[in-house]
Amino acid sequence: MGIKLIKISVVYFMIGVCIGLYMSMVHDYTLAPVHVHINLLGWTALTLAGIIYHLFPAVSSTKLAKAHFWIHNIGLPLMMIGLFLFVLGNEAVVPIIATGGVLTTVGVLLFGYNVLKELKST
Repeated sequence: MGIKLIKISVVYFMIGVCIGLYMSMVHDYTLAPVHVHINLLGWTALTLAGIIYHLFPAVSSTKLAKAHFWIHNIGLPLMMIGLFLFVLGNEAVVPIIATGGVLTTVGVLLFGYNVLKELKST
């Protein structure tokens, strides 16, 4: 589970950096919210979760960990695609952004609860 999350986070990182490079090249920073959220919730958060899951297998072997993995990785792309379309002027996608945001938040909360519940000092 941990290695999968780290690999997925690298994909988010590459996407986030490419968006940043694009914005820099065209001097248009409209996509900054997408760039920031992909880097924070995709690259940073999932890398850290992956490291925790890798270092502490008891935390990664729970149903909460599996739920976190899927909910976060369904919610974040929904939210980012919706936000991408929204900042380009499509206001009809607000429900998609909200759905993705709620799913991502639920995933993060499941991760936090799982760590607090399962991580034990030795």
